[in-house]
Amino acid sequence: MTNAEKVGEYLKKAEMFFVATEDGDKPKVRPFSFYTIFEDKIYFGVGTFKDCYKQIIANPNVEISASNGKGFLRYYGKAIFVENQALLDQAFAEAPYLPKMYNETTGNKLGMFYLADATAEFRSLFEIEESLSM
Repeated sequence: MTNAEKVGEYLKKAEMFFVATEDGDKPKVRPFSFYTIFEDKIYFGVGTFKDCYKQIIANPNVEISASNGKGFLRYYGKAIFVENQALLDQAFAEAPYLPKMYNETTGNKLGMFYLADATAEFRSLFEIEESLSM
């Protein structure tokens, strides 16, 4: 199992995870539930019209947190947006609700990003149980 698959499995079991960004000098955290693994990278999607997207463009340092009820995952790095039709096709196939929101009729575009120079920490409340460089 690759590191991306290991983190992906944790996110899948958590079902919902939280993405932290910065809005000026204030932190912003919001729930996400979609990710996809493409070419051994974990990609997340956000509407390019949303504040979250604008915050990531302004400061690409992003942290993602998820919990399995016993411990938690901290996954952080620098967000890199990628325009790739095969990636979008995969995302739309995995999450059929996405093409209903992001299409030519709505005019909404989905921005896909992965975390570069990333670290995934699988943690208990008291310590890092495993740390992966991604």
